[in-house]
Amino acid sequence: MGNVLSVNISSKTGVIKEAIPKGYFKIDHGLVGDAHAGKWHRQVSLLASESIDKMKAIGLTSLCFGKFAENITTEGIEIHKIPVGKKIKIGEVVLEITQIGKECHNDCEIKQTIGKCIMPTEGVFGKVIEEGWISPEDTIELL
Repeated sequence: MGNVLSVNISSKTGVIKEAIPKGYFKIDHGLVGDAHAGKWHRQVSLLASESIDKMKAIGLTSLCFGKFAENITTEGIEIHKIPVGKKIKIGEVVLEITQIGKECHNDCEIKQTIGKCIMPTEGVFGKVIEEGWISPEDTIELL
């Protein structure tokens, strides 16, 4: 089991997300108000704080939650090792993992700002199959 450190949102794609106190995740949509939400397979993005720590270890000390445009920053679970198709419960929400990693485009603000992006190898994407609220400190469990 792991837990949520931060819930993050942005009004447009490809930018750093801002932390919010809690977020509502809607079935077949994602985080309400987030630019990446919609009827597709990458409704919600997750990144482990342990992955962020790898970037800090190479000298990028100014990193904070949401810097990689992740909706949910996790801790204590190797989120990128959960297989596609597996379901996880976070707070009230059930997500199905749909993709591990993504192609990072060259004009990505995150890559330009930081110099490197960890999302292509350790970012995780999912779709909402049971809706509800997610808040920092909620637990994450494999179903």
